Amino acid sequence: MEIRIIGTGSALPARRVTNEDLSHIMDTSDEWIKSRTGIRARHLAVEETTTGLATEAAKKALHQADVQPEELDVIIAATVTADKFLPNLSCEVQSALGAKNAVAFDLNAACSGFLFALDVARRYLEDGTHKKALVIGAETLSKIMDWQDRSTCVLFGDGAGAAVLSACEETGEKRGILSTVQGSDGSRGEVLRCDNRPVSNPYTAKYENTLSYVSMNGQEVYKFAVKTVPEVIKEAVAAAGLTVEEIDHFLLHQANYRIIESVAKRLHQPMEKFPTNLEECGNISAASVPILLDNENNHGMIKKGEKIVLAGFGAGLTWGAAVLVW
Repeated sequence: MEIRIIGTGSALPARRVTNEDLSHIMDTSDEWIKSRTGIRARHLAVEETTTGLATEAAKKALHQADVQPEELDVIIAATVTADKFLPNLSCEVQSALGAKNAVAFDLNAACSGFLFALDVARRYLEDGTHKKALVIGAETLSKIMDWQDRSTCVLFGDGAGAAVLSACEETGEKRGILSTVQGSDGSRGEVLRCDNRPVSNPYTAKYENTLSYVSMNGQEVYKFAVKTVPEVIKEAVAAAGLTVEEIDHFLLHQANYRIIESVAKRLHQPMEKFPTNLEECGNISAASVPILLDNENNHGMIKKGEKIVLAGFGAGLTWGAAVLVW
């Protein structure tokens, strides 16, 4: 049984915010942001919601895959910014799509979330009892940013990406997902965090109900990423029975252009193999990889039979990679 991606879709909020726009509301500049990150703009939700963006991306992926919502057996949504605690994002998408036959649940592995969800969906389909799955990465990170913290808020954007997976009979061609690898290191989790509600009940002391925003130790995240991402890519490529040189495209989480350059250098691969969209989108956490995949797919940049690495890394700390033949 081969597990293939047969359709992709993505959605971005209408409001495009440039570095120049941000310079009017905080002490920053286009040069400062661009030179340190490669980011020139991002899209921020105004009227949009995480559910709405996820549903739009899902509809596009289903349309491309020529799959009806009722055919879906599994929906997995990777997110850290669902609109509600209950019901979860995947169930809201299920309802919006009319995918009445799908089991639906959310997964939180931060910026690695889509890779973790892809692995779980793959295993659902490999057991032979499920045929089609929808995997979504969706975020409205702008609502958990401290917009007074110029070192962090300028990095992030909002959006959603989705992929439809199908269990296909083997045809003799080596296609679909060949390998998946994930890892976590909770001992370093404090370098990128955002707190939830504190405990509050009749037996706890009163507390000031203040919102928590994302905080990040950028240097530690950078050091983690440039060391760990090449390692997990090598592990996933080896598990697929390939070499790094055989990979046609490396689609990495879009956090920082310098990180992507460092990964390419450590893998001894040309930057031409590492497409980016962070210039326009910024870091969209779990949505980053599927949006980039959809961009490349729908612009004809990926050809049938080409070998692709998807890789994510982020809070937790978490990391993951997948190797597939398109």
